[in-house]
Amino acid sequence: MPTLRWQPITTLLLALAGLAVSIYLTVTHFDKVALVCSSNGTINCEKVTSSPQSVIFGVPVAMLGLVYFVPMVLLCLPAAWRSADRRIHLARLALSVVGVGMIVYLIIAELFLIKAICLWCSSVHVVTFVLFVVIVTSAPAVLAPGYGRTVGDGFPAAGAA
Repeated sequence: MPTLRWQPITTLLLALAGLAVSIYLTVTHFDKVALVCSSNGTINCEKVTSSPQSVIFGVPVAMLGLVYFVPMVLLCLPAAWRSADRRIHLARLALSVVGVGMIVYLIIAELFLIKAICLWCSSVHVVTFVLFVVIVTSAPAVLAPGYGRTVGDGFPAAGAA
């Protein structure tokens, strides 16, 4: 089953959106600029982004978003999707799994420890989850033997003897 045309473009757009929000959250973390977000009760970006859970091993979670989305943008470029190198597809898949693991932790922290939700963070969570779904559903095709190889690359056409 080949990947569909929309998968590389969709993942690239999602990764770019996640990168943009991560940049914004990183800037607001270091500049102490007030986040553009509601702060009434449950929806409270400031409470979430300044909580003890907003830093992991001394690294702001917003920066971890950058560490995630910069390589993800590269792995989601159309050229990377066309690559015959399985390591690229495995790296994309592994990174998406790590991303979902991280958002599960962050959602649990928001709901049960911080008791507040950040809409900016939630947008990153949604982007990361949708990115994961698209990548996982395309994995069987892109990890299949011979994916990305075409006639003229020194490989025979499918079905050729």
